[in-house]
Formats: sequence, C-alpha cells, structure tokens
Amino acid sequence: MRFATWEAGGTVTAGVVSDAGLHALPDGTAVLDLVRAGLPAAREAGAAALDGPAVPVGSVRLLPPLDPPTVRDFVAFEEHVEGVVASVGDGGGVVAEWYEAPTFYFTNPYALIGAHDDVPVPPGSRLFDFECEVAVVVGRDGASLSPEQAREHVFGYTILNDWSARDLQRREMKVQLGPAKGKDSATTLGPWLVTADELEPYRDPEGFLALDMRVAVGGVEIGQDLLSNMGWPFEDLISYASRGTRVRAGDVLGSGTCGNGGCLAELWGRRGRQDPPPLRPGDVVEMTVEGIGTIRNRVVPGIELPPVRPARPRSRARKR
Repeated sequence: MRFATWEAGGTVTAGVVSDAGLHALPDGTAVLDLVRAGLPAAREAGAAALDGPAVPVGSVRLLPPLDPPTVRDFVAFEEHVEGVVASVGDGGGVVAEWYEAPTFYFTNPYALIGAHDDVPVPPGSRLFDFECEVAVVVGRDGASLSPEQAREHVFGYTILNDWSARDLQRREMKVQLGPAKGKDSATTLGPWLVTADELEPYRDPEGFLALDMRVAVGGVEIGQDLLSNMGWPFEDLISYASRGTRVRAGDVLGSGTCGNGGCLAELWGRRGRQDPPPLRPGDVVEMTVEGIGTIRNRVVPGIELPPVRPARPRSRARKR
C-alpha cells in the first residue's frame, strides 16, 4: 500500500495511492497517525479509503508523505564514500572507521519538501549538489534493538534527496563537526510512503532490497546503482540508531547516497574536475527508485544574504 500527503486549495489531505489517483483518508487523519497505529491498522484504514473517489495526482501538490519527528541520514554506500572523500574531504579512500559501524548525522526535519517542489540554492553556495537515497520509516517505538528485532519495526520506504551545498559542507567538516548548513536547506521526501510488504519481492538472498536507483539532470542520466549495494541493510541502521537510546514511530532514516553517480561530488572526486558541473537555477533533477516511484525537483535562485561574520580574535587572558 502507498500513502501520500498533498495540498490543494489550501487544504492538506492524507490518503492512499492507487492507479486511479489519490483517495482521501478521513478528515484530520495524517500519515504519521497511521504509522504510529501500526501496519495492520494502516492497511485497514487504507483499504477503506480506496472505496472513496480518486483525485488525479497531477491536480495537487504532493507534500512529504509524513511529518517525521526526526530525520537521520546514514552513509552506507562504500563507493559513494570513496569518491566524495576525494572531493569534499582531504585525501582519498575510505577510512577504516567507516567499516566498523554505520555512521549518520541528524538533518533538519523542518526543511523537508515535496516530490515536485522547487529547490532554492542555499545562501552563499556555488557548489550545489543532489544525493540519491532511499529512506526507511520506523513503524514502532523501540530501544537498543537487535537487527532481527529492528526488521519488525519497519513500516515502509520512500525516496530521499539530501540536497547538499558542497562548499559550505567542506568548510564545516574541517572543524571536525557537521555537516550543518551544508545540508539543512532542503531535503526531498516522496513521492509517497510504500509499505514494507510491497517491496519484499525485491529482497535478495542476503536480505537486501535490490531496487534499481537512477538519477538524471535535465533528462540526462548521471547515476545508477542498486540499493542492495549498501554496506548494511536497513535493519542494521535502525538497530544502530536505537543503540543505547530510542527510535520512535515515524522516524526517518536515510540510506546515504548510492554509488556510481548518486551525487555530483562523487564524480568530481573520481574525475578530478567538476564534471558534470554544479547544479544551477533551471536544472531539473529527477530520481527514480524501482518499486517506489519518481521525484522531480527544479533548482531555482536562492535568497542573497550578507556574508557571515567571522569570529572575533580573543586573547588568552584569564583575569578581568
């Protein structure tokens, strides 16, 4: 089953997706409510909604399918790390620590945008980039889950585009913290939330979801990979996120960017030059993930802001 959230005429509605279009859930019901109710109850509510009239998908503005309490983004593709370290970091290769455990950062849940929304260039950035990912949505609260337990906590999946200002990111990470402003201007989530059972047929013998992932700019394909090339399956990511703490229903966890051109920075690192060039206003970025759908966003000019003030020099005096 596929759940979506959309806006039309100033009204936000949640519902179920079918071949005929979008079928509204009862007024006041949000997709997050269904996630927290659990998969069986969500499927029951969705089945009832399918009996109602359908609204054409093209007649509404798709919003992020749910309003998550938190968004974590992992870096689970080794090939991506190899290229990006050479472009954004210092040097090349994958550090040994990457292999020891999944790594993630918290990104901005207030910066989520819909599947077809315009994306402004972040203030001050000249190296704007996309990142092609799949996100898992947690369906049940839990703490210190084993990977086997975590698999039972999966509600579903959606596409995630972690838009990245590479020049801002590079400066931030030299301070050994971040990313921060390099990542929090926009994150696309959509087009809808696909329940876990729909994607089970794509699971390979090792337990990974072998979904084809593709990204194009201006109609020209830039990258293609399989989701099954992740270093860890999603249940390991959920388990690690819950380690010594809690995850809650509705939390979103990104896979990290796929390899083989899942972002521009990976290709810049491998080629030693900015080829393809950074994103510019007018560029249209389209991502398609097998079994989930397609998101398509146009880059537009961002706002111009004054430069950030540098830190003031201070003495090391300890007396008044």
